[in-house]
Amino acid sequence: MPGYEVKFQQVGVAGGADLEIRSLLDGQQYSDPLGEAEAVGISPATWPLFGQVWPSARKLADLMQVRELGGRRILEIGCGLALASLVIHRRLGDVTASDCHPLASRFLNANLLLNDLPELKYQTGNWARSNPLLGEFDLIIGSDVLYERSHPGQLAGFIQFHAAPVAEVLIVDPNRSNRSAFNKAMALAGFSLTETPIDTPLDDGSPYRGRLLQYCRG
Repeated sequence: MPGYEVKFQQVGVAGGADLEIRSLLDGQQYSDPLGEAEAVGISPATWPLFGQVWPSARKLADLMQVRELGGRRILEIGCGLALASLVIHRRLGDVTASDCHPLASRFLNANLLLNDLPELKYQTGNWARSNPLLGEFDLIIGSDVLYERSHPGQLAGFIQFHAAPVAEVLIVDPNRSNRSAFNKAMALAGFSLTETPIDTPLDDGSPYRGRLLQYCRG
């Protein structure tokens, strides 16, 4: 037994086919028998966050269904269940999913199989630690990644290291209070900002309110 319980659900994607997703049964799960999560700074309270289908992640997946991909190299940060990466991969985009949770890649592989998709590139992405092998990307995307006070500085530094000289960053944010600090940190890194309110319901009709933060450099 893996030490946690899962469920299977259909996640609608506006303008595209549904995704079949294996997620954690609920937000009360915790299993870290080898101490892998603790070693990278994941507490028992935050351990199950990666395995939930979050509203902002669904909005980012919707956006990636219609966004022009071109030949850009794309990185999803804090991917969790990687809904947006699955959509991009299904559209034959060049995407790498990243997270620091020790189970993220395992759930990603399970969901690739559920959706009859081939292998998708995955790399460890811990914002507080360097990963020089990750390289640089033309487009960096994320959803609901500013929920702790330490995130704005850590994430801006991580993005600065892994963004190409000419790069775009798209963050779907559910109006978190740390957004202002992140905007300032990204400005110092040379990125200009465009904010667009998001108030359209989710694909299943559930209400949503947030913002699309678009940062551009070069």
